[in-house]
Amino acid sequence: MSNALNGAHVLVTRPIHQAEHLSSMIEQQGGVAVSFPTLQIVGLENQADNLATATNSLFQLSNCQWLIFTSVNAVNFALKANGGKIAQLKTTRIAAIGKATARELESAGLHVSLIPENGYDSESLLAMPQMQQVNGQTVLIVRGQGGREELANVLRSKGAKVGYWEVYRRILPDIDSAEVVSLLEYCKLDVIVVTSCETLQNLLTMLGESYNKILIMIPLVVISERIRRLAVEIGFTHIAVAESPSDPAIVNTICALINERGKNGE
Repeated sequence: MSNALNGAHVLVTRPIHQAEHLSSMIEQQGGVAVSFPTLQIVGLENQADNLATATNSLFQLSNCQWLIFTSVNAVNFALKANGGKIAQLKTTRIAAIGKATARELESAGLHVSLIPENGYDSESLLAMPQMQQVNGQTVLIVRGQGGREELANVLRSKGAKVGYWEVYRRILPDIDSAEVVSLLEYCKLDVIVVTSCETLQNLLTMLGESYNKILIMIPLVVISERIRRLAVEIGFTHIAVAESPSDPAIVNTICALINERGKNGE
């Protein structure tokens, strides 16, 4: 086991079912992973009915040219809604936003036709040549309830007919914050990791205004420029963007921050 993190306390805000591997890697580098999920992912009731009525009958799977999965959660909850299996239709191509999402689809026996060459967000997928020629095509986006509208809006502007299959929702967890509050009060929290805008906003909400001034002074690791921009607006002063959303990239960024702090004598 490495001691690159030298006992640093790292706050991991991912949903609990997605935090285990990252936390384990932090511990392997000599850090203390503090799990504080600021987002909970839960399935929607009547998910199959939601698909059957997705906007209108145009968006049933058999009539789609493209089926776009926005996340690993989208894959997992879509599979649950269909008894653990989604049929691979000859007329429907599958796109995945991000390599992790693609791997989850392939593990389920589904062939992925399109993954962004560069990046891992909606904008990266939209930049692909295949997404420039969608006029008259039907696209079904598999996502969580109330997600971003950028992907659908751009595809519609290119002439596509777009619908949603919403298979999960995000809620604010009801968990005890005493451990995190104690670390904040004794200045023992060294790095915060956030992997979405919503987890960052929920962190501030869950801890309350009285601790926000302390939070914004702690080094923050994020996985995209979009999250970085939000963090700047909130007032965070020391923000590092990981090269990718993968756990190794996040841990490398945490280690770089701790190493930088050590060189500065902090």
